[in-house]
Amino acid sequence: MNVIFLIIGAIVVFIIAYKYYGTFLARKIFSVDDSKVTPAVSCEDGIDYVPTNPKFLMGQHFSAIAGAGPITGPIIAGILFGWAPALLWIILGSIFIGGVHDMGSLIASIRHKALSITEVVRKNISKRAWIMFLMFVWFALVYVIVAFTDITSSAFIGTITLENGEKVGGGSIATSSLLYLILPLIMGLLLKFTRMSLTWATIIFLPLVGLSIIMGPYIPCNIESTFGLSAISAQKVWNVFLLIYCFIASLIPVWLLLQPRGHLGGYFLYASLITAALGLMFGGFEISYPAFISSDASGNQSSPMFPMLFITVACGACSGFHAMVSSGTTSKQLKRESDSKAIGYGAMLLEGLVGVVALACLMIISKDNELVNGSPNFIFASGIGSFVELIGIPAAFGISFGLMAFTTFVYDTLDVCTRLARYVLQELTGWRDKYGKAFAAAISIAVPIFLVSMRLTDASGAEVPVWKVFWNIFGASNQLLAALALLGISVWLFKTARFAWAWIITFIPALWMFIMSNWGLLLLIKNNWFTGQSFTPNANPVPIISLILLLLSIFMAAEVAYTLMRGRITNTILVEGE
Repeated sequence: MNVIFLIIGAIVVFIIAYKYYGTFLARKIFSVDDSKVTPAVSCEDGIDYVPTNPKFLMGQHFSAIAGAGPITGPIIAGILFGWAPALLWIILGSIFIGGVHDMGSLIASIRHKALSITEVVRKNISKRAWIMFLMFVWFALVYVIVAFTDITSSAFIGTITLENGEKVGGGSIATSSLLYLILPLIMGLLLKFTRMSLTWATIIFLPLVGLSIIMGPYIPCNIESTFGLSAISAQKVWNVFLLIYCFIASLIPVWLLLQPRGHLGGYFLYASLITAALGLMFGGFEISYPAFISSDASGNQSSPMFPMLFITVACGACSGFHAMVSSGTTSKQLKRESDSKAIGYGAMLLEGLVGVVALACLMIISKDNELVNGSPNFIFASGIGSFVELIGIPAAFGISFGLMAFTTFVYDTLDVCTRLARYVLQELTGWRDKYGKAFAAAISIAVPIFLVSMRLTDASGAEVPVWKVFWNIFGASNQLLAALALLGISVWLFKTARFAWAWIITFIPALWMFIMSNWGLLLLIKNNWFTGQSFTPNANPVPIISLILLLLSIFMAAEVAYTLMRGRITNTILVEGE
């Protein structure tokens, strides 16, 4: 079957969901009302609170949430379980859980003067729940940083050999990536200290980004050969370099790096999506990868689909990280409440489509392709290379473009996550001066440096990439973060919604994600600490942090249950008193 039929089918389903379920959420559940003045208007200050045209805010919001997660997660899940279950979960999860979560976080923030979702939890549940939620957010952000740092560095080592014999070296990608990081710094300085407009800056620097891709193969940064390192050792060096970059990026002004880099990176995002769409539409690619995979080559169950599918796809269907974006920056720029349907719900459906396109890059290769055993970014880049080859561009350039695009998405994710992790620690400690800022950033990077520097092995003793070990715990923590955010939204709706049962629409997704995520954490604890019937604890950080996250989520769920019961008791007393 041609892969385009599945892509078109997914698009049609998303359009129907946006039109009907999105409207139901807006009108019935969240009661959007344009007569209510949004915080962007009432608190306008020209800095944080700025009422923004929805078409521009949509692009900004989508670029912030659509990082590498919806590319990596669907591909890993497709490899493990086959493309059919991954595709089904991406579509259903985006419509009934991810979109509800994102729109709910945005509206709840607006109704609380554009405060973050953590403040929504504090005001509607308790201070204890707020502290536990902040701790959970910090752990979840750390694991985002760990997983994506290691996946990015995997593109800087080794070599991909194409079918025609051409080679794409990791050193070339590393050089292009370093050049790409320099360009936004120059662009930021010019925008800040000269009269150069954003339009002219874009016209000048976008071609330079393309030039950095072309220049990479001519001046490759191969630290393996330069310093005589093994591939794994070289990757660990790159990991440390990337995390030092994250530390610096989390402290410097946003105008110097984050804003110009995010602006240039947005063009990468749209260009890669358009390229993939054209390739899938006109390339005539047939589906080669199996629809279902239930066992490994030895006939053993590779990984239980329940619950691992739902935490492996991660951002492709739902992401707790989106709650931080929706309630952190987007809510302060929403001009009208009705815009929340497109920006909250619609953007998540678009991210689901990104997940479908990424999964399509896996669908068109065979199960015995050597790419299947590598990093998912190579599968995505290989797909992009196949697509651009249709219009006469060499596949080697297409793969380099795909890897650079992937790396760019990750830079967005890493920058925002490190900065948010710093904010969370400063909030918990109350240490907000410049020293507190540096301390919080240092701790938020020190933990990932320790984790990515560890030597991790499989059951046979062979060393395995860090991202393969930590991806599931990243997925579980991210999905559980979404579940906890949905619990906070449910309590808020329980207390304030016009429709008496509105809270059920957010509580059922919260319950599903809560069960799947904690089930996944329990499996991670069991697989690492139990051999047969014997308990064998060790210093592996995966089960330790899984246990911490599990306890935090249970304690917070107990706070939610107590708040709901207390509310029902109070309402009953008020009714009887009347």
